[in-house]
Amino acid sequence: MKYDWLAPVVRSVIAPPWAIWEQSPYLRHYKVLRKKQFDTPDVIRKRQFEQLSDLVHHAYETVPFWKQRFDEQGIKPEEIQSLEDLERLPLLTKQDLRSSLESMMSDKYQNQVLRIKTTSGSTGVSLEVRVDEEAMQFKRACTLRSDEWSGWRFGQRKAMVWGNPEYLNRGWRGHLRNSLLERCVYLDTLKMNENSLESFLNKLEQTHPALLFGHAHSLYLFAQFVESRGGTEYQPRGIISTAMVLHRWEREKIEQVFDCPVTNRYGCEEVSMIACECEQHAGLHVIADNVYVEVLREDGTPASPGEAGMIVVTDLVNRAMPLLRYQVGDMAVVSDKTCACGRGLPLLDRIEGRIADYVVTPQGELVSGISLTENFAMLVTGIKQIQIVQETLNSFIFRIVKEEEFNQHSESQIRNLVEERFGSAVDFVCEYVENIPQESSGKFRFCISHVENPFSRRRESLVQ
Repeated sequence: MKYDWLAPVVRSVIAPPWAIWEQSPYLRHYKVLRKKQFDTPDVIRKRQFEQLSDLVHHAYETVPFWKQRFDEQGIKPEEIQSLEDLERLPLLTKQDLRSSLESMMSDKYQNQVLRIKTTSGSTGVSLEVRVDEEAMQFKRACTLRSDEWSGWRFGQRKAMVWGNPEYLNRGWRGHLRNSLLERCVYLDTLKMNENSLESFLNKLEQTHPALLFGHAHSLYLFAQFVESRGGTEYQPRGIISTAMVLHRWEREKIEQVFDCPVTNRYGCEEVSMIACECEQHAGLHVIADNVYVEVLREDGTPASPGEAGMIVVTDLVNRAMPLLRYQVGDMAVVSDKTCACGRGLPLLDRIEGRIADYVVTPQGELVSGISLTENFAMLVTGIKQIQIVQETLNSFIFRIVKEEEFNQHSESQIRNLVEERFGSAVDFVCEYVENIPQESSGKFRFCISHVENPFSRRRESLVQ
């Protein structure tokens, strides 16, 4: 791998004054977090409870939704004497977020500028969460720390297999930031064809980014493409897979082609980072500085080690819109092992859930199903939930659960997005339904394609 002479300059010369100019404390948080990750499990749990206790009092005193919920359950904040006591609260659902947005806001943050995060995630249900800036910068530091577990180091180049690069929408400032600080080259997963894949591979071979980052299936597809071209001399220091379940056979192919271990990480737009593998690749460490995670059976009791259960997350740092016991919608298997890396952060054995296919356009392009969550589903007014099904190369079914705001304009938005994303030759039918059920496995498939991927061999079993 070529020496990246600019990386230490970014770390020591560019990033610190840039953070000061942004008035961001993320680098200060990052330095502290790097040390705290090696605290003992008992110290980490004690710190989590202190964060939780403070958050519970704050939520009860300043958030109408939480005061009402605590009062309905007959619970006072001072009665939460341990992390386990949190189980007395009912789960927070996606419908709660949708129906009680304003009452979930803290009175202390009513006049502050907040980050608005919108997502349809893997469930196809559109949501909005508001996050205070202090929390955003702390989460930024958590992500930076876990990214380095892959072998990549802050300041080094990154190759992103990701849809709709954000910096392109920010004019010259966005380009400057990407050139000097982020240092990313992109393969846009909304516009993937042989030419774009070939061009991206050439860029990697010329610039040798230290990190290859992307959706699990997008990385797998790119690895297959590279293999079909006879392989590559490009070898990153780290590969990070995110946004989808990373299956065993996908991991094996990616690692074989790029001769580099894959780091699997897990998060959601609502709370950011939740868990990530370290260099041992023996499970995913919960980002305990950012979240408290429960893995529960259907009856609400804690799952045992080795047993799959639903993921329930409490965001420990977002005080503008506290999320206590939020049911993410995914499944995980909890672990009771101790990682050889020495970190005291708790472990999840694996994540289950999040499946989205690629759409194949009549032009031969591939469009990532995960990318369509933000670049299709979230752009239509009045959709409560949607499932995209590609029946043939030229035909789609959109299963839609409508809200009151859905109207003729919404249908026009769908028509325009279909033409923009898939092409004018595509036909579609909207099926309006009361709900979109999960599969028998408990997973919700946001995007389903019955069209063979032109760059892939026949898809293997989705069983890990």
